[in-house]
Amino acid sequence: TMLPLLLLLLPAAHAIVELKYTPVLTQTPPLEGLITASTFVLDQPRCVFGGYDNASIWLVVAVDKAAFNNTARPGTLETAFQGFPDSVPAYMTLNATLANYPCPKRAGDITVLRVGSETSCPQDKATCNGPLPGPGPYWVKFLALEGSEPVAETAWSAPITLRTAKSPSSISTTDRGHSAGMIAITTILSILFAILLAGLVAMLFFWGSDSCGGSSTFSKPESVTVRRYNTHHVYDQPAARL
Repeated sequence: TMLPLLLLLLPAAHAIVELKYTPVLTQTPPLEGLITASTFVLDQPRCVFGGYDNASIWLVVAVDKAAFNNTARPGTLETAFQGFPDSVPAYMTLNATLANYPCPKRAGDITVLRVGSETSCPQDKATCNGPLPGPGPYWVKFLALEGSEPVAETAWSAPITLRTAKSPSSISTTDRGHSAGMIAITTILSILFAILLAGLVAMLFFWGSDSCGGSSTFSKPESVTVRRYNTHHVYDQPAARL
């Protein structure tokens, strides 16, 4: 009679603890590239896995969260990044220990994880954090393993959809906002150029007027000299008569 009871208690002893934590995209400002075409950024699970000092904490990334089995092992063909998502519905990556997620947060600590940050993945690295292959959506959760035994897990995140690059043919070259802005800039530049040109013409005109006035003034002493010369002859005439 004891054997059936022990068999009933055995699964309960190995039940995975479901932690009250849901992975979320980070809200830490300022952060560029929160979601890109191949990556997204999560908050680290700080103060979540307390008491699991001997556990390895893994990130599970899935396109089909219902297809992932917690008994799957990291680093195997069943969870290898290289097979994702065609033959592997979920892969395991970014393993860490509790020491990597200290609680409370220390000043200056980087408390985010960028999923998909490795640009290339060799075939022998099944746990690679490689670039995500499409827009998704993706679901993630953290799973703690002690040896090969899963002991604790978080809830699945909300679906995460990546950005998609626009096709060059879909980009409009006659955008009204840009056209209006270009017209306004062109108009302002044209007005400024006209004002500058008018000022330059005015300066040239005044310089020309000053030059003409100077030549006429220069001729006046010459006429006075002629008059003095005539006066000189008038005073010389009595002397000639004497």
